[in-house]
Amino acid sequence: MSTVLANPAKMIANGAPRVIHNDTELEMYTDALFRLTALERPSTTEVEAIELLTLLLERYEQEHYAIPAADPVSVVRFLMERQDLTQRDLIPQFGSESAVSMFMTRQRGLTLEQVRKLSARFRLSTDVFIPKASDRRGRTRFAKGRSRSR
Repeated sequence: MSTVLANPAKMIANGAPRVIHNDTELEMYTDALFRLTALERPSTTEVEAIELLTLLLERYEQEHYAIPAADPVSVVRFLMERQDLTQRDLIPQFGSESAVSMFMTRQRGLTLEQVRKLSARFRLSTDVFIPKASDRRGRTRFAKGRSRSR
């Protein structure tokens, strides 16, 4: 065992960073991280402290303040609202007004081509428009080419 970790309990007793358990500790660690990242030329030890604090902060925030992934319809609605677009404005990406409408009402998923076109239009990664496994609920497959009516 290395001498650095010979006595972790003693290290913690002397003030070494530990797992964050509440928002007060979160705030203290965030402040410490901001001070370290503001340094012009951090030492090797300071860089390691930045890495450790970042991991501890991310762990706590993921457990207590997780941001759920947005489904593609919610993403498109948000983008339309932010850019003051209507469904008609998205016809070039979907092929028809009815295709836009069916997607927006969750009757149809996106084709790969629609994902590519939306990605290009909004200058976002295609991942943003691909449903996550937990969001798919039976709509796991992409349609090939254009949507077909039943």
